[in-house]
Amino acid sequence: MGFQDVRTLLQSGNVVFRGPSGPDDTLERKVEARIARDLHVTTDVFLRRPEEWATVVAQNPFPQEAKTMPGYLVVLALKGSPPKERWDDLRATIPGPERVHGIGRHAYVVYPNGQGRSRFTAVWIEKRLGTRVTARNWNTVTKLADIAAEAEKAGLESP
Repeated sequence: MGFQDVRTLLQSGNVVFRGPSGPDDTLERKVEARIARDLHVTTDVFLRRPEEWATVVAQNPFPQEAKTMPGYLVVLALKGSPPKERWDDLRATIPGPERVHGIGRHAYVVYPNGQGRSRFTAVWIEKRLGTRVTARNWNTVTKLADIAAEAEKAGLESP
Protein backbone atom coordinates (compact mmCIF):
# COMPACT_ATOMS: atom_id res chain seq x y z
CA MET A 1 0.00 0.00 0.00
CA GLY A 2 3.04 2.23 -0.11
CA PHE A 3 3.65 2.36 3.66
CA GLN A 4 7.22 2.49 4.89
CA ASP A 5 8.99 1.56 8.11
CA VAL A 6 6.10 -0.71 9.12
CA ARG A 7 6.36 -2.04 12.69
CA THR A 8 3.98 -3.96 14.93
CA LEU A 9 3.60 -4.03 18.69
CA LEU A 10 3.71 -7.65 19.81
CA GLN A 11 0.48 -9.40 18.82
CA SER A 12 -1.73 -6.48 19.82
CA GLY A 13 -3.11 -5.70 16.36
CA ASN A 14 -1.29 -2.36 16.35
CA VAL A 15 0.90 -1.19 13.50
CA VAL A 16 3.13 1.87 13.27
CA PHE A 17 4.09 3.08 9.82
CA ARG A 18 5.09 5.99 7.64
CA GLY A 19 2.55 6.63 4.93
CA PRO A 20 0.56 9.12 2.95
CA SER A 21 -0.98 12.13 4.60
CA GLY A 22 -4.65 12.89 4.29
CA PRO A 23 -7.88 12.41 6.19
CA ASP A 24 -7.71 9.63 8.77
CA ASP A 25 -11.09 8.16 7.82
CA THR A 26 -10.02 7.83 4.17
CA LEU A 27 -6.88 5.94 5.12
CA GLU A 28 -8.83 3.77 7.56
CA ARG A 29 -11.24 2.75 4.79
CA LYS A 30 -8.38 1.98 2.40
CA VAL A 31 -6.65 -0.27 4.94
CA GLU A 32 -9.94 -1.96 5.86
CA ALA A 33 -10.62 -2.68 2.18
CA ARG A 34 -7.12 -4.08 1.65
CA ILE A 35 -7.42 -6.35 4.70
CA ALA A 36 -10.78 -7.60 3.43
CA ARG A 37 -9.39 -8.20 -0.05
CA ASP A 38 -6.10 -9.85 0.88
CA LEU A 39 -6.99 -11.61 4.14
CA HIS A 40 -10.73 -12.15 3.67
CA VAL A 41 -11.33 -10.59 7.08
CA THR A 42 -13.76 -7.78 7.82
CA THR A 43 -12.33 -5.58 10.56
CA ASP A 44 -12.31 -1.99 11.71
CA VAL A 45 -9.14 0.08 11.52
CA PHE A 46 -8.64 2.91 14.03
CA LEU A 47 -5.96 5.36 12.93
CA ARG A 48 -4.32 7.47 15.61
CA ARG A 49 -1.44 9.84 14.97
CA PRO A 50 1.49 10.34 17.39
CA GLU A 51 0.11 13.55 18.88
CA GLU A 52 -3.20 11.79 19.59
CA TRP A 53 -1.44 9.04 21.57
CA ALA A 54 0.39 11.69 23.59
CA THR A 55 -2.93 13.41 24.30
CA VAL A 56 -4.58 10.14 25.32
CA VAL A 57 -1.86 9.58 27.92
CA ALA A 58 -1.85 13.20 29.11
CA GLN A 59 -5.65 13.37 29.51
CA ASN A 60 -6.00 10.15 31.52
CA PRO A 61 -8.62 10.91 34.19
CA PHE A 62 -7.56 7.87 36.24
CA PRO A 63 -3.85 8.45 37.04
CA GLN A 64 -3.91 6.45 40.28
CA GLU A 65 -5.31 3.39 38.50
CA ALA A 66 -2.70 3.82 35.77
CA LYS A 67 0.00 3.49 38.43
CA THR A 68 -1.48 0.82 40.68
CA MET A 69 -3.57 -1.32 38.34
CA PRO A 70 -2.67 -0.58 34.70
CA GLY A 71 -4.08 -3.91 33.52
CA TYR A 72 -7.51 -2.84 34.77
CA LEU A 73 -7.49 0.54 33.03
CA VAL A 74 -8.59 0.36 29.40
CA VAL A 75 -8.66 3.01 26.70
CA LEU A 76 -11.24 2.64 23.98
CA ALA A 77 -10.52 4.16 20.59
CA LEU A 78 -13.82 5.15 18.97
CA LYS A 79 -14.67 5.50 15.30
CA GLY A 80 -16.66 8.67 16.01
CA SER A 81 -17.13 11.33 18.70
CA PRO A 82 -20.45 10.63 20.44
CA PRO A 83 -22.59 13.54 21.59
CA LYS A 84 -22.96 14.29 25.31
CA GLU A 85 -26.33 12.53 25.50
CA ARG A 86 -24.74 9.25 24.41
CA TRP A 87 -22.03 9.55 27.07
CA ASP A 88 -24.70 10.30 29.68
CA ASP A 89 -26.67 7.23 28.61
CA LEU A 90 -23.57 5.07 28.80
CA ARG A 91 -22.68 6.23 32.31
CA ALA A 92 -26.29 5.78 33.48
CA THR A 93 -26.43 2.17 32.29
CA ILE A 94 -23.12 0.76 33.54
CA PRO A 95 -24.12 -2.70 34.83
CA GLY A 96 -21.41 -3.02 37.48
CA PRO A 97 -18.64 -1.24 39.40
CA GLU A 98 -16.86 0.03 36.30
CA ARG A 99 -16.12 3.73 35.82
CA VAL A 100 -15.94 5.48 32.47
CA HIS A 101 -14.84 8.88 31.24
CA GLY A 102 -15.18 9.93 27.61
CA ILE A 103 -13.19 12.56 25.76
CA GLY A 104 -13.77 13.01 22.03
CA ARG A 105 -12.86 9.80 20.21
CA HIS A 106 -11.61 8.03 23.34
CA ALA A 107 -13.03 6.52 26.49
CA TYR A 108 -11.18 5.49 29.62
CA VAL A 109 -12.69 2.60 31.56
CA VAL A 110 -11.64 1.22 34.93
CA TYR A 111 -12.60 -2.44 35.39
CA PRO A 112 -11.95 -2.94 39.14
CA ASN A 113 -12.79 -6.66 38.90
CA GLY A 114 -11.17 -7.15 35.49
CA GLN A 115 -12.71 -7.28 32.05
CA GLY A 116 -13.15 -11.04 31.90
CA ARG A 117 -16.36 -11.22 33.94
CA SER A 118 -17.62 -7.73 33.35
CA ARG A 119 -20.93 -7.17 31.57
CA PHE A 120 -19.64 -3.72 30.52
CA THR A 121 -18.43 -5.08 27.19
CA ALA A 122 -17.43 -3.47 23.91
CA VAL A 123 -20.81 -4.48 22.46
CA TRP A 124 -22.61 -2.78 25.38
CA ILE A 125 -20.52 0.36 24.93
CA GLU A 126 -20.89 0.46 21.13
CA LYS A 127 -24.67 0.16 21.41
CA ARG A 128 -24.94 3.10 23.79
CA LEU A 129 -22.36 5.33 22.10
CA GLY A 130 -23.52 4.51 18.57
CA THR A 131 -20.02 3.94 17.25
CA ARG A 132 -17.50 1.11 16.91
CA VAL A 133 -14.73 0.77 19.51
CA THR A 134 -11.51 -1.11 20.08
CA ALA A 135 -9.91 -1.51 23.51
CA ARG A 136 -6.31 -1.45 24.73
CA ASN A 137 -5.15 -1.75 28.33
CA TRP A 138 -3.03 1.00 29.81
CA ASN A 139 0.22 -0.94 29.41
CA THR A 140 -0.38 -1.23 25.66
CA VAL A 141 -1.50 2.41 25.42
CA THR A 142 1.70 3.70 26.98
CA LYS A 143 3.83 1.44 24.78
CA LEU A 144 2.00 2.70 21.71
CA ALA A 145 2.44 6.29 22.84
CA ASP A 146 6.18 5.69 23.24
CA ILE A 147 6.52 4.01 19.84
CA ALA A 148 4.42 6.73 18.21
CA ALA A 149 6.60 9.44 19.79
CA GLU A 150 9.73 7.71 18.48
CA ALA A 151 8.07 7.37 15.08
CA GLU A 152 7.14 11.04 15.05
CA LYS A 153 10.72 12.00 15.72
CA ALA A 154 11.73 9.83 12.79
CA GLY A 155 9.01 11.31 10.56
CA LEU A 156 6.67 8.33 10.75
CA GLU A 157 2.89 8.13 11.23
CA SER A 158 1.10 5.81 13.62
CA PRO A 159 -2.33 4.17 13.69
